[in-house]
Order: sequence, then structure tokens, then C-alpha cells
Amino acid sequence: MNGRESESSVSNVERAHGHGHAHGEHAHSVTDPVCGMKVTPGEDTPSRDHAGHRYFFCSQRCHDRFVEDPRKYLGDRPEPEPMPSGTKYTCPMHPEIIRDEPGSCPICGMALEPMGVPSGDEGPNPELVDFTRRFWISAACAIPLLVLTMGPMIGIPIRGWLGEGVSVWLEFLLATPVVLWAAIPFFERAYHSFVNLSPNMWTLIGLGVGAAYGYSVVATLFPGAFPASFRMESGHVPVYFEAAAVIIALVFLGQVMELRARERTGSAIRALLDLAPKTARRILADGNEEEVPLDEVKSGDRLRIRPGDSIPVDGSIAEGRSSVDESMITGEPVPVEKEAGDSVTGGTLNKNGTLVMVAERVGADTMLSRIVDMVAKAQRSRAPIQGLADRVAAWFVPAVVLVAVVAFVVWAIFGPPPSMIFAIVSAVSVLIIACPCALGLATPMSIMTATGRGAQAGVLIKDAEALERFAHVDTLIVDKTGTLTEGKPKLTDVIAENGDEADVLRLAASLERGSEHPLADAIVDAARERNLELSSASEFEAITGKGVTGEIAGKSVALGNRAMMDHLGIATDRLSDKAQDLSDKGKTAMFVACEGKLIGLLAVADPVKETTADAIRALHELGLTIIMATGDNERTARAVAGKLGIDDVRAQVLPEDKQALVEEFHAKGRSVAMAGDGVNDAPALASAHVGIAMGTGADVAVESAGLTLVKGDLNGIVRARKLAKATIRNIKQNLFFAFVYNALGVPIAAGVLYPVFGTLLSPMIAAAAMSLSSVSVITNSLRLRNIRL
Repeated sequence: MNGRESESSVSNVERAHGHGHAHGEHAHSVTDPVCGMKVTPGEDTPSRDHAGHRYFFCSQRCHDRFVEDPRKYLGDRPEPEPMPSGTKYTCPMHPEIIRDEPGSCPICGMALEPMGVPSGDEGPNPELVDFTRRFWISAACAIPLLVLTMGPMIGIPIRGWLGEGVSVWLEFLLATPVVLWAAIPFFERAYHSFVNLSPNMWTLIGLGVGAAYGYSVVATLFPGAFPASFRMESGHVPVYFEAAAVIIALVFLGQVMELRARERTGSAIRALLDLAPKTARRILADGNEEEVPLDEVKSGDRLRIRPGDSIPVDGSIAEGRSSVDESMITGEPVPVEKEAGDSVTGGTLNKNGTLVMVAERVGADTMLSRIVDMVAKAQRSRAPIQGLADRVAAWFVPAVVLVAVVAFVVWAIFGPPPSMIFAIVSAVSVLIIACPCALGLATPMSIMTATGRGAQAGVLIKDAEALERFAHVDTLIVDKTGTLTEGKPKLTDVIAENGDEADVLRLAASLERGSEHPLADAIVDAARERNLELSSASEFEAITGKGVTGEIAGKSVALGNRAMMDHLGIATDRLSDKAQDLSDKGKTAMFVACEGKLIGLLAVADPVKETTADAIRALHELGLTIIMATGDNERTARAVAGKLGIDDVRAQVLPEDKQALVEEFHAKGRSVAMAGDGVNDAPALASAHVGIAMGTGADVAVESAGLTLVKGDLNGIVRARKLAKATIRNIKQNLFFAFVYNALGVPIAAGVLYPVFGTLLSPMIAAAAMSLSSVSVITNSLRLRNIRL
């Protein structure tokens, strides 16, 4: 029983949700799924939870082998749970087709797949299991057929030993189960293609196989009904049972390979799902701990994360210090140091310290769940370039049928004897070799693979259209704060008129405690780092675009830019040169005045991220013009842009002006991408050809964007650009394979080379070539899984 006994007796499968640990159960032996030995479960017995079950092992070695590849030892894995009520089904190649029940796509005939995020352990694809079985049975019948019919050509005169009559009936017996049982799914799809007036690859396969088998059956049962034009020189009527059977076997081979490849394109989603542990260690009110299933964790729970554990949900650290490997979420390889107050993401890996965290976002609200959902939706989306394949497919199948009819008529009238045999062979070969399965696979396979690869690199693709558009973008607009810079301004300079820098900083920080401006936080934080005692401010007033005023210990204090000082009638001449120098260095200079007199100058800067300069160089190499849009003054903005080599600067841009900036470049004929992270960026993100949300930003920005970067820096945009270009290049290669193959294959199958070589293309070879074209497209698409970003 593959290492698992029925649960009516005591098995090696215990429910991992706390059940199966009653005292009486441990007295019974169970079977080690790796080696088959009997094991008595106990506290020291190696065990492993998998897919909601607990397995016990005779030794740690068997345990470790099981952990490496559980599926290898669980041939009778649990049946997949039924789909949730209300599940919709869609076609993997035509996502516009959505049905309430499973079935076949009315356009291409493929089996519909459930929409939504896979469970992570949903069992093998039922269609893959069924087609694999049908393939092996087809192959088991087709191989003897080939030996029987082709044997004389390679020195095995088995047909001569049996005689022509017996050989024909044996062919009939071998081919019939293949055509009338194994090929039923193909004929059903062909039938629906006729009923729905939607010709597709199954139309051609149904016509080709049906014609070859139907003709052969009539020739076997009623050979006397055929005129001389159907007979060989020996006088017998040839049959093509082997062509029908081999074609079916080869088509099944192509389908099985395709289904397996589609499963591999979904491996990225399954890998993401596997990042989250199945259980968490919850700390109870009395200080004790319990291991609970992940779906029982609630917001507010305190959880212990031991070294080497995956963090179960999103939250913040309450106790402890450790480095956390976030590469599986962000694509960045360097672990990040975390301590109390820092946020952590479910699915990331705790490296070397013990942490206590507070759960904040659980279930579908975690970043990991949102990533998985976005990837699943993107894999079902359509790229605009797919429209080309759809338009070709719309007329291609009728055109192929017409070519097959013309080939049949020409050979029947003008072909050498037996002319009708030549006519049938050429028509069937045309129908089979022209099957446009490779054409249908070309775009979806690339998109499915690319979206999964992007998720592994921290690039989340909302839909295939955004990916295709980003490959053609020529202009990138980026916000300075939080995108080019850290987004956390720091105090860099304190200059005092009378030399008392501490007093200048103390007055400024005491005043700024009432402000919500980001620069205020930098000043207050700097004062606290220097252990300055801050006072309370009264009569506080913020003047938009200028600064703040208030009273501290009965003295009027003002902090702001030159316009603020001019407004208050305070001269700034003595420090204006220094303020100018600070601005030239990309810093924001602020004057401090007390009792109507200038007493000092503060400078605050938002440090540029370490990765920004290299990322901008890489973006330039990838063909992008970079525009920086910022609310800073012109001098500060240009100082930052000059350091980084940015192409153009738009300073003092208000949030509402960003959308107008995007429209300005649209009007110039540029293809524009906009990167931003704030609520105020959402309109501009939606207006751009491609919106790029920095994943550290607001939810509304993420919703408005076509691409989301889990880690908010420009390196993510570099990875996204490389992925977009590689994907479009891959799709074009796939379409080339499909178009050129059909353009060359159909005339050859119709017999244009017969006058030169004196032979026709066998329908079996046509079927092999058709399968080969699909394999080439699948293999090329899967290369995207290994692309270096």
C-alpha cells in the first residue's frame, strides 16, 4: 500500500492538526513509507507532517529521504479535496472563457482549469493522469503496428509470414482500441469545434485520423468495392491503421509533455505556497507554547520563531534580534537585520536568532498570499501579441482544410497510380502536420513561465499586457523620495550664528515636535540622539510651503525656508551663502530664527540608496530615458540628479501634477512608465502606459500599477525590464517556430517535393513533426525559468 495503511486500522498517516496522538494509538505499529519497515510511534520516533498527515520513520535517514521528495514515496497520495463551492473554470489558452462547471474550451477544446490560487497540494492533474494512461495504451498498440507494417523495410518479413489478409485484420484489432477508446477525448473536442463553429487543432486531428481509420475499416471489410485507382500493383487495397494509431500516440505524447510543462510553469506558485510553514508556535497567556495549524493563527497572536524557522505570517518583532533571509520574497540575496519594532513578512526565513513576533496580517491578507494571487491571475491573462496568433488561427484551420481538399483532388486526378492512395495520404498528412497547437502555445507558455520567474525575483506582474508594454517603454518617470532615496530624511548639518549648535537644534526640534512633515522627524530624531531636553511649543502654526512658527518658553521661534524669513522680515544675508552651498549638495536648508533674529541654519538630506546609481546605469543600458519628478526645489533636485546621471529633472512637482507630467510625455509620442509608492501617485500610475508600484508603498498605488516591486528600489525595475524584454523575445521566437514550421510543413505534406524525390510525406512523420513543433515551443518557453535577472 506504498507505505500507508488504511485509516480503519492504525496507519502511518495521522492528522497533523492535533489528532492521532491519543495514548492508545502509540501502542500500534505503522509502516515507514520509505523502507516499508514497521514502526511504533513514540516521542522519539522521527516523524514528518506532509499534506495534512503525519508519517513516522524507522530512522532519521528514512526521514531525510522522505523530506527530499515526499511524492516519490506516496504513490497513493490523498485524493485532492473537492473544489470550493462557486469555483469558476477557465481555459489556460483562452482566459476569456469562464464556466461554472469543468469541461472543454469551446474555442480550442482544451480542458478547463479551476480559477483561483492552487491549494499547494491539490494532487496530480486529472487530465494528465488520464492522458498518460491513454498514451501508454496507444503506444502499446502502435509499436506492434509499426513492426507489422514497417518490418519488411528493415528486414523483418513478419507480414510475409502472416499473409496479407491476416496482417490487415491484426492491424484492425490493434488500431481499433486506440481510435475508438484512447482517442475519444480528441474526437469529442473535434466535435465541439464543429458545433461551436470554432475550427482548431482538434478539427484537423479529428478529420485526419477519422479519414485514415474510416477508409481503412471500409477497405478491410469491403475490399471488392474499391476500383483500380485504389489498388496497389499486387491488387490489394492498402490500409492506414498504423497511421491512425501512431498519430494518436504521438498527439498524446505531445499533450502529456505540454501538460507536464504547464505544471512546471506553475511550480513558481507552488514554491511560493511552500514558503509558508504549515504550523506556528503560539505563545499562550500563561507563557506556555503550543504548535497550531497556520490557519488558526489570528491577528494579535504572539508567535515564537526559532532559528531556521520560516516566519508564518506578516507582523512585527516584539522581542529578540536576528537576521532574516528575505530573498524568496524580494529577490535580494543579503539577509536583513531585524530587531524589536521591525516588520517581518510571512514566508521569509529566520537565520540565527530567536524572535517573538506579533501577528498582524494573516490568511489571505499576508504579502505572500497577495503575491500568489497576483501571479495566479497574471498567468491567466493575455498579452496583446497573442492577438496575432488568434487572428492567424481564425483563418488558418479553414485554409488548411481547403489545402487538404485541393491536394486530394489534384492527386486523385493527376497523380500516378494508385492515384487515390496518393490523394488520401497527402490529404491526411496536410491535416495532421498543420495542427496549430504550437501556435496556441506560443504566447501563453511564455507568459505563464515569465510571471512565475518574476515572482521569484520580487517582480509581480498584474497582467501579461503590462509585461509586454514594459518591454517597449522608452521613458521612465521616478519619484525621488523613497524610490531613488531611502525615504527617511536625516539631519546632516547644524550651523549656529553664536556657536551654540545644541541650542539651535533644541529650539528647532521643540518647535517641530508639533509638525507631521517628514523633515520634522529628522530634526526631532537628531535632537533625541544628542539627548537634548525638548520643550513644549505653543501658538504652533504651519505655513504651507514656507515653514512653522510657535512660542517656546515665551520666545517666538520660526523655522523655514528663505520665503518664510522674508515673510517675517528677518534678514538671511549672513547665512545665505552657506544655505546655497548646502542646496548645491542636494540638501534641504532651513533657517532658524528666535525673537525676530536669525540664529542658525539646519540642513536635512534624504540619503540616496546605495543601489540607485548602479541601477540607473543599468536602466540606461536597457534603453530607458529617466526623468526624476520631485517636490524639492530645483537646486536640490538637480544636485541629486547630477550625481546619479539622471536625464531630466522636474522639480517642485505637486502630487496632482504627476499625472499631467505623464500626459505631457504621452503627447510627445513617448511610451511612459511611472514608478511611485504613495496614495498621491495612483492617478499617475494609472495614466502611464505601465505603472510600477514600489511594494513598500500604499495599497492603492499597488492596485493602480501593472507591475509591483516587492522591494522598493530601482534594481527591481532593472529586473522587470530584463524579464519583459526576454519574454517578448521568447514569444516572438515561439511564433516564428510555429509560423515557419507550418509554412514549410503544409506544402511538403501536400506533395510539392514528390516530383524531385518521388515520395510523399507519411502521415506518421507528419504527426511526429507536429508534436516536435509543440515540444520546441514548450522547451523554448521553459528557458525563461532560468533567465538571470
